[in-house]
Amino acid sequence: MTKPLRVGVAGIGTVGAALIAQVAAQRAQLTARCGRGIEIVAVSARSKNKNRGVDLKKMKWFSDPVELAGDDSIDVFVELMGGSGDPAKTAVEFALASGKSVVTANKALLAKHGVKLAQLAEKSGVALNYEAAVGAAIPVIKTLREGLAGNSIDRIYGILNGTCNYILTRMEQEKLSFADCLKQAQDLGYAEANPAFDIEGHDTAQKLSLLASLAFGTKVDQSAIYVEGITSIAAADLAAADELGYRVKLLGVAVKTPQGIEQRVHPTMVRKDSSIAQVMGVTNAVTIDAEGINPITLVGPGAGGAATASAVLSDIADVARGVKAPPFGRPTAQLTSVRKAPMQRHEGGYYIRLQARDKPGTAASIATRLAEQEISLESIVQRHPKDGPSADTAKGSVPVILITYATSEDGVRKALAAVGRDKVISGRPQVIRIEKN
Repeated sequence: MTKPLRVGVAGIGTVGAALIAQVAAQRAQLTARCGRGIEIVAVSARSKNKNRGVDLKKMKWFSDPVELAGDDSIDVFVELMGGSGDPAKTAVEFALASGKSVVTANKALLAKHGVKLAQLAEKSGVALNYEAAVGAAIPVIKTLREGLAGNSIDRIYGILNGTCNYILTRMEQEKLSFADCLKQAQDLGYAEANPAFDIEGHDTAQKLSLLASLAFGTKVDQSAIYVEGITSIAAADLAAADELGYRVKLLGVAVKTPQGIEQRVHPTMVRKDSSIAQVMGVTNAVTIDAEGINPITLVGPGAGGAATASAVLSDIADVARGVKAPPFGRPTAQLTSVRKAPMQRHEGGYYIRLQARDKPGTAASIATRLAEQEISLESIVQRHPKDGPSADTAKGSVPVILITYATSEDGVRKALAAVGRDKVISGRPQVIRIEKN
């Protein structure tokens, strides 16, 4: 009989504890599905005496995760510590160099060192699996790497951060301010005490860098991504989007263009009748546009102990079956450097909200500046507060909303800069891109 696959787990937080519980509960099914048993035989964490709700008595304990990574008692090293540096980096490197397959949920580590780690895995002839690093239980890595191996990808985009999606959902549905929704997200544990990494788009960017590599055969390069968060989104933008048939989402988008691979993270208006617009709360979703098939949208829990552990266990099961694929879909020698497509050349529709001076010639000045950049308008709406004049109205300005036809980012920015110099608006214009779907 084939010997069980021996697993060592570094990091026994929420995900690690859930993984240990799942392996124990699914022992018989895993053996039947994989053709061999899966046993967690060793663990490492900072505190040995902490109560984690799972039985660790029969498992070998390591205070040092790097020591666990190189120990002969394990076949697979599971890294659940997090962080782009040590001890995670050194432990993963040592495991791969020691001929052990690695399973990780660490998006930060892969976004920074993914190509080098993939090279190490290739050299040692072992697997480097990371399904849980993007979208938790959503099987998007396997879909791109294996399920769509015969398809050319044109675009991949999605809601990759549950914290931001929760905040935007609550703002829209309950007419709350950004600050109020953020506080609620923190109270519920959806947002960290310091939420900047999530709400400024960096978490989404790390995940997008991995998806773009898989989709387009490029080296992982987070620096090639344009990043913009959701802190500027106001209730007025969500109300306008609703009236116009849109919904605002923070999307990570990677698309093939003549100028290169355009990678961007920013608030985006999507049509309400699209699949991605229906995804609310902390749920994640990824849409893949591939040649020869209709768009595929994968939806599911993007975080949480059980969901993340489920993805980790699926990667371990692949190792048990003897399934091994190049970490980024092709040998690292065939990965190309990212030719960053500048955002100035991005083309699409735009939502623009201006606080326009209420005086003769304002509308003509705005229209002239847009026309100079060959920007055509699909609609223009002057909004009047339902509850009487606002403070801005009293100061002699009114909100004006413009929806453009497809145009360039550079043209929009130049037109708005000229409008600002004409002094016919107050404050900073709000600009949100509209994604075709």
